[in-house]
Amino acid sequence: MIRRLKLLIGAAAFAMGAQASFAAEPIRFALCYDLTKAYTFVTPQFAQAAKDYAALTNLRGGIEGTPVEIIVQDHGNEPQRGIECYERVKGQALTVDLLSTPVSRAVLPRAMKDGEVMIQAMVGRGDAVDGEVFKWVFPLGPTYWGQAANIVGHFKKQSGGNLKGKKIAFLYIDYPFGQEPIPVMQELQKREGFELQLFPYPLPGNDQTSAWSQLRRFQPDLIVHWAFSAMHVVAAKEAKRNGIPLDRVVSVNWLNDVDIANIGAEAAKGIRRATPVVSGTDHPTIKAILQELYDKGKGNGDRKLVSDIYYGLGLATYATIFEGARLALKSEKAPLTAEKMRKGLESILNFDAGGLQPALTVTGKDHGGGGKTRIEMWDGTKWVPQSDWSAEYADLVWSTVKQHSGEFAKSAGK
Repeated sequence: MIRRLKLLIGAAAFAMGAQASFAAEPIRFALCYDLTKAYTFVTPQFAQAAKDYAALTNLRGGIEGTPVEIIVQDHGNEPQRGIECYERVKGQALTVDLLSTPVSRAVLPRAMKDGEVMIQAMVGRGDAVDGEVFKWVFPLGPTYWGQAANIVGHFKKQSGGNLKGKKIAFLYIDYPFGQEPIPVMQELQKREGFELQLFPYPLPGNDQTSAWSQLRRFQPDLIVHWAFSAMHVVAAKEAKRNGIPLDRVVSVNWLNDVDIANIGAEAAKGIRRATPVVSGTDHPTIKAILQELYDKGKGNGDRKLVSDIYYGLGLATYATIFEGARLALKSEKAPLTAEKMRKGLESILNFDAGGLQPALTVTGKDHGGGGKTRIEMWDGTKWVPQSDWSAEYADLVWSTVKQHSGEFAKSAGK
């Protein structure tokens, strides 16, 4: 009887404590996203994942007992609207996430000047991983320079450690996003002795005929494809038309299950991609989200999107951000400020979100977390890992980062 009474008292005390902590002001994270124009192939999944993870976190008692709130607004991929969104939310939210390269570049100087934590996952300036220059900007993932290096590193391992005599085609949308890896690819050509040819195609990416005709004549051993959304579908059709097997193609991370469905599950067999997160729904956090939210009608979007790789990328990003907030609360105590949040993020050590991503270690020097990716292949029904997590040619990647961040620091008068 006494033991039962103690248990009841303990449960009541826990409930009162949870209520008291949730009476406090929530920690807010702002998502100023392009929900209507260019980035709609990825922003719904990111926003849905962030809101779902916040809901799951709140069901489990919040971050160190403090509730979480996600603010989502649309900037339509317009820099001025992005600046306006940033100005609206910066006083309310602990972090601001733009998920657009033009908007991120427009807002970055303001965030740096204001001392506001800006999240820049998979977009914006590649050199922003340099925390010594970009003190308030956190990419929290690999650069495109790093992804290109990792793909070449994987191919080298596949080729027995020697790329001399190999032919690598770099196929890309002729736009800053597609052009960004070229200097790294050219430097790797010098180091490794492979033959490199560039095959650009124009925006919006639906006419790749000329690039693939030239590529066919080159007869590459590997095709590194830098594109997104429907460009992958066009590329797959062109590869088939030109008699080039898809198992020679490795894409940047922007290749998802929607693209595979549009190519055709069987037709896409063999195609590969680089990825900074695991695929599918066989993960404890995603299973918990499905069971505790979607099975109870409390999800924040289409259940089908939960299996999408972009949802997983958004989930990993916000798991990492929440971990930074947890560390900040443990060491600095509430209320959190931008300075405390920055220090929390820079305290992240070997955080893999329960296996959702490679272990990230974020420091004052490295705001990317290590730059690891792995290669996956579509086998006709699912994505199958082809490599371990790795970050290849780190010296080259960081020398490229430092070159660009140094130019920024000089132009900014630092």
